[in-house]
Amino acid sequence: MSIYVGNLSYDVTENDLTGVFAEYGNVVRVLLPTDQETGRQKGFAFVEMVSDVEEAIAIAELDGYEWMGRSLKVNKAKPKEDRGGGRRGGDGGGYSRRY
Repeated sequence: MSIYVGNLSYDVTENDLTGVFAEYGNVVRVLLPTDQETGRQKGFAFVEMVSDVEEAIAIAELDGYEWMGRSLKVNKAKPKEDRGGGRRGGDGGGYSRRY
């Protein structure tokens, strides 16, 4: 599982986050999502650590922590929900059916 980190400065880097979380254990991966159109960071990240214990300690210590002028929101990341996808309904084409 990974950690959700919200309310981040738009200037933060993966190295910045790795440095902060490394104080609480070994960081496996940092993901900083960006907007596909603008390339700008979205203001949140996901951090994965080696163990659940390290993650729990980092969450407890960093939630509400003031960093880069912002109060961090740090908690256990929730799994991405299935958005359904697939067919969207309708009659499947641009033609109307007359019976």
